[in-house]
Amino acid sequence: MITVISPEELVQNETEIINQLFQEGLDLLHIRKPFIDQNEMKDFIQKIDSEFHSQLVLHSHYNLADNFNISRFHFREIDRKNGLSQSFTDKTISTSVHDIETFNELNEEWEYAFISPVFPSISKKGYGENSNILNDIKKRDNSNVELIALGGINENNIHHVFENNVDGVALLGAIWESNQPLNVFKKCKQNINY
Repeated sequence: MITVISPEELVQNETEIINQLFQEGLDLLHIRKPFIDQNEMKDFIQKIDSEFHSQLVLHSHYNLADNFNISRFHFREIDRKNGLSQSFTDKTISTSVHDIETFNELNEEWEYAFISPVFPSISKKGYGENSNILNDIKKRDNSNVELIALGGINENNIHHVFENNVDGVALLGAIWESNQPLNVFKKCKQNINY
């Protein structure tokens, strides 16, 4: 599985790029836009082809889901710890963790969890430079929740990530920091046994 996470800030031609990514086989798009209001979020979703709405994952503005055939919600680590996800039992939910021990403790209500940073971050300079997560994944003993690697993954190292017992990857900086996001995505797909 390849997931793309939206950049926090709006990017020029972003929804056009998103539609092209889906046409090229993108599995899921996480919409993480903490700084936009409900109307801006609604406009953003409306610009994504409706045939792909079921592949969208909301990080906020969950109340818009019913308007757009969206049944997937993502919860930050702090939201998970505060029990925010408990009122969404009819939805497919995911979360984020930053170590394998926390991942191993997740119960089966979670479809998958991002674990990060696998490599030094592309979008957050300096973040993840001393990460051992890729090595720590060997200690995975939770088979009820899919493990999605995040952080610094690009077309040059994606194959190495899939060699380490993950169920998928999430791309952020590799896509949105590139002048050719579609080409980067295509190369990522080509460089894994998919």
